[in-house]
Amino acid sequence: MKKMVLSILVDNTAGVLSRVSGLFSRRGYNITSLTVGETENPAFSRMTVVVKGEDQTLEQIRKQLEKLEDVVEIKELKSDNSVCRELVLVKVSADPVQRQSIIAVADIFRAKIVDVAKESLMIELTGNQSKIDAFLNLLEGFKILEIVRTGLTGLTRGSGDIADFIEE
Repeated sequence: MKKMVLSILVDNTAGVLSRVSGLFSRRGYNITSLTVGETENPAFSRMTVVVKGEDQTLEQIRKQLEKLEDVVEIKELKSDNSVCRELVLVKVSADPVQRQSIIAVADIFRAKIVDVAKESLMIELTGNQSKIDAFLNLLEGFKILEIVRTGLTGLTRGSGDIADFIEE
């Protein structure tokens, strides 16, 4: 199975997320990751959708998305021409003996300690998925209390922007 990352520019109106995700569920396609946020132009939102499937399935997904009237533009974010990142927050149980070891692991990955409590630390890390996974693997020796991941988000490299698609 192949992974495809789509950056979808959509109208920023009520129900758009429901219509896009509904397209996937009606056809039995699974979304691996989904992030959505308003763009620099409040009339539009950008969705980053990660899906896995065979080439034919991925092409069908793209064609079905293009038919939705809320969709302004779809770009595939390929690793050679885009920057993709994810954010993770990890709350780790940290007694005084373990605290320094956990901080050392965070420092290796240039993660930030964003909350310190008597019995825990909360760590924030941003990076590509393999960096996040490697970080979490190193924390496996500690008691992880909670993890939250944002999902993948990204943009194509270069100077193109949202205006390029609106003028067409």
